[in-house]
Order: sequence, then structure tokens, then C-alpha cells
Amino acid sequence: MINYEKLFSKNAIGLKRSEIRELLKVTRIPGIISFAGGLPAPDLFPIEEVKDVTDYILEKEGKIALQYGPTEGDTRLKEELVRHMKDEGIETTVDNILIVSASQQALDLVAKIFLNRKDFVFVEEPTYVGGIQAFNSYGANMVAVKSDKDGILPESLEANIKTLIDKGFSDKLKLIYIIPDFQNPAGITTSEERRKRILDIAERYDLIVIEDTPYRQLRYSGNSITPMITLDNSDRVISLFTFSKIFAPGFRLGWIVGPKELIEKIIMAKQAADLCTSPFTQSITYEYLKRGYLEKQINIIRKDYMEKRDKMLSSLEKFMPKLEGLSWTHPEGGLFLWVNLPEYMDSRELFLKAIDKKVAFVIGEAFHPQAKCKNSFRLNFSYATKENIEEGIKRLANAIKEYEEEIKNKKFGDSVVFP
Repeated sequence: MINYEKLFSKNAIGLKRSEIRELLKVTRIPGIISFAGGLPAPDLFPIEEVKDVTDYILEKEGKIALQYGPTEGDTRLKEELVRHMKDEGIETTVDNILIVSASQQALDLVAKIFLNRKDFVFVEEPTYVGGIQAFNSYGANMVAVKSDKDGILPESLEANIKTLIDKGFSDKLKLIYIIPDFQNPAGITTSEERRKRILDIAERYDLIVIEDTPYRQLRYSGNSITPMITLDNSDRVISLFTFSKIFAPGFRLGWIVGPKELIEKIIMAKQAADLCTSPFTQSITYEYLKRGYLEKQINIIRKDYMEKRDKMLSSLEKFMPKLEGLSWTHPEGGLFLWVNLPEYMDSRELFLKAIDKKVAFVIGEAFHPQAKCKNSFRLNFSYATKENIEEGIKRLANAIKEYEEEIKNKKFGDSVVFP
């Protein structure tokens, strides 16, 4: 037998399967109500509009749309995105945009051009599992920075930076990775004051800021906050966007906005990865935007997800036991909220009990580079129906009650005073 392990690169040896992807296999059990995946609601996909636009593209420009395209992306689509982003308070140009195969490829490409093995990336605690995977694949050291309801704590970020500089790692400090709007997994939004302080720290210590913003347009309450790329005065922010949450995840289409010099380097990295993002889906998406369909679709999504968010929050309030230490976030948008259990509970143990009651979530440690957050978990509210959200939260609450009772009985049995 060939010993493949000794032939693998160091990067390949460090690769790990996605915790979420593995757990999602369990959710295929018949009757499971899943709050696990970050899936858009399929009933909202604009199938008729896509049919219409696809037929038009094939008829009018099929020979071009089905051919290879430029690595930089379809210029027409980028021009539409320049106009689209202006409504979000982002002034940019076609030369500052690169079309990619959704934001996961963007994360991989950014990691590829910046990270050597053992370089440091500062991430939120908790953070997006796809970011953890991308940075881990290039051998990065991830530093989880303490966060609260307003995002990363700047004083904690700077303290971590200073500690590493004191240890002689100043040349290994590279990136700050942040999801400022309705963060995945916690659903929190970084305040504008925090955004400015993070940018100030990045400038003082010469770090690049990766602003991952797939949910920005899915705001259901509260006021919009200025994007970090707009607040940036030193050309150190790279913003990642995707059509997956506002249009169709199956298109695998997204875009990067950043300083032209950095975009040029990312283009080179992309040429080695896939030559170009699908010209066919780019052509369809361009025509879709040109006809004004995207704005209408976003409004449909916002209405539906706001109702689902409200249903989940009201169901949590209605059914969850009143336990000290049990709490959840109240997101102003996005797809997720974050539940904190009492410290003596373990979300992995609770997951197994929840599956028995046919309801699923994602355990908290999947969102931490050092597998912490053991007494937390993520809930998704975009995919399930409102009826299933209420029923699923009821099942989850019963699982927590039973888990609490089991712990209580065990502790009493060991003559230990229960908190």
C-alpha cells in the first residue's frame, strides 16, 4: 500500500473536514427540523425570472456566454455592481472588483496571497467556519479575539497584537478577519465606533482587514452602518460579497472589492485556481441585475426572513426554560442567532439529545479555531417554515429541559450542590 501521508504537502496534511458538513449528514434523518445549515429558503428562489433571463442569454449571446471568459470577470456585470454598491454607500470602480466563485473562493484566494505557514490571523470569537477552514488550509495561526454584542473588543484585539509583538512575531501578523454585519454565527453587528477603532488598530500595526459581508443587504430592523471599506482611509480593507444569500447559491457567484494593487495579485492567484468564474452564470446575473430583478428579490427575502426571525425569537421566549446563563442574540438581520447555554452544559451532548427529538443545530465549537464555545450553538432561521420554527424550538426547549434534569440528577446523586 502507498503511504500517501508522507507524500502530502504540509498544507494538505493540515486540511480538515468541515464540522458543519459532517453534522449536517445527521439532519437528513426523516422528520428532522433543521436549524443547522445556512441555507436560503428554496421557495423564494426566482425560478421564473431565471428561466426567462437564461433563455434570453442563450438566444442573444449563447456562443459568448458558453465560452471561456476573462479572469477579472464580465465587465458588464462589474459595472452593474458599481451601481449596486453605490446604494450601499460604497464608491468603487470596475478596476477594484474581481468576480469570483462565491465568497468561499474569495476567502481562499485572499489567504493564498497573504499567508505563509504560522502567520497570524485575528478573528472574532466565534467566527465563520469557512474562514477557519480557509486560513487553516494555509497553515495560519488563528487568534480568537473576545467579542460582545457590538463586535470585536478593540482593547482585546490590540492586547493580542502587542503580546505577539513582544514575543517576536511582528513580521508574522497579517490579517484581521471580520464579519461586521449580522455575523455568522452570532448574528451580531459591529458598531460604527468599533469599526473605526479596528481600522485604526490595523493602520497602526500595518494589518490587512478582510471584511466578509454576505448578509449586509438582509437588514430587517435598526439603521444601516457604514461599511468598513468606506471608512477605510489607508487602502487596507478587502471586502467580500456573494450572490448566494440574495439571489441563488447554486450560481456560486460573488465578488471582491479592494485596492487595485491587491486585486491584481488576487487575479493572478485565481488564474491558477480556475482560470475564470463561469461566464454563463455571470451573463445571466448581469441581465438579472440590469432588469432590476435583484432589488425586488431582496425585498421578498427581507420580508420572509424578518417574519421567520421574529417567529424564532418569540418561540425562544415562549418555550425555553428560565435557566441562569441561558440566553440568545437578537439579530437585526442575516440568517442566524447564537444561543449561550449555562456553563455546565455542553452543546455537543445537547446535540445528540436534540437529534433524538428530531431537531438540529450546529455546535458552538465548530466556530472557534481552538474548538472552544462548548456551551453555545448556532440556529438558522431562514430555511425552515414558520410552523417548523415554532415546533422545532419547542422540541429544542424540551431537549434542554431534559438535559438540565439529567445533569441535576447526576449532581444530586454525587452529593454535589447544583448551581
